[in-house]
Amino acid sequence: MELNNFNIKRESKDSLLKKDNIGSSLIPITDKEFEALARFIKSNYGINLKEEKKSLVMGRLRNVLHQKNMKTFSEYLDYVFNDKSGEAVSELVNRITTNHTYFMRESKHFEFFGDQVLPYLKETVTDKDLRIWSAGCSTGEEPYTLAMIIDEFFGKEKYLWNTQILATDLSSQVLEVAKKGIYSNDSISKMPHDKRLKYFNKISDDNSQIVDKIRKEVIFARLNLMNERFPFKKKFHAIFCRNVMIYFDSKTKMELVNKFYEITEPGGYLFIGHSESLIRNQTKYKYVMPAVYRKE
Repeated sequence: MELNNFNIKRESKDSLLKKDNIGSSLIPITDKEFEALARFIKSNYGINLKEEKKSLVMGRLRNVLHQKNMKTFSEYLDYVFNDKSGEAVSELVNRITTNHTYFMRESKHFEFFGDQVLPYLKETVTDKDLRIWSAGCSTGEEPYTLAMIIDEFFGKEKYLWNTQILATDLSSQVLEVAKKGIYSNDSISKMPHDKRLKYFNKISDDNSQIVDKIRKEVIFARLNLMNERFPFKKKFHAIFCRNVMIYFDSKTKMELVNKFYEITEPGGYLFIGHSESLIRNQTKYKYVMPAVYRKE
């Protein structure tokens, strides 16, 4: 799969892993084992596993240890650190990362994107190739919402533009949910009524699915934001990385922001979460409004 040109084919796979068996007994993790796990996660994925997360880690990994007949976390860590297939690490990341999102989360961003960013890009992007990246897309609500806004903005002119959105996440588990584009009817209740009618097909009393023309506008791929270099040939006009960096320390966050800056087109925008902020004298981005920055 190549991220360079967003040529990433959609694959159909089995549904998500079943939820943890609540009845499984917890295998305790020692301070030394937790520190080794935390160092590994921090160095490879930038995520800070703090001391108070020990019980969460034990709870989320208990079924993995039981299924593999492991008696200690040291045994499990040896398995993860020595696995060459990447499957063990992928499962670890899927288990310990939290992916909480919903449609229209931090709606001011979407309003600004539709009212300010898209009109600017329409006037300045001469090759009609829009490049939008949802970094840390979780289960897909953010990139699908952006695709809907773009569809409504361009209307009949949309066919003249390349408007595909790149959506990446560290967790392969949430990406499988995102690709299907199926959401509970309760979860889309905050969407405007006209958007629900236009962009969702009701498939049962409980669930609805994103219409095909919007699903085809989003390309999902697994990507670790801690990679030394991003595999993109072209720069982006807008990057959404919201509520991801809250798990990073200041140094890791600024290193990531600087990488974002280098792959942002002049005049392009960075959107972060409202619970996040950038130290203005440590970034070249210019402050626009809460959680929105621009490369001048």
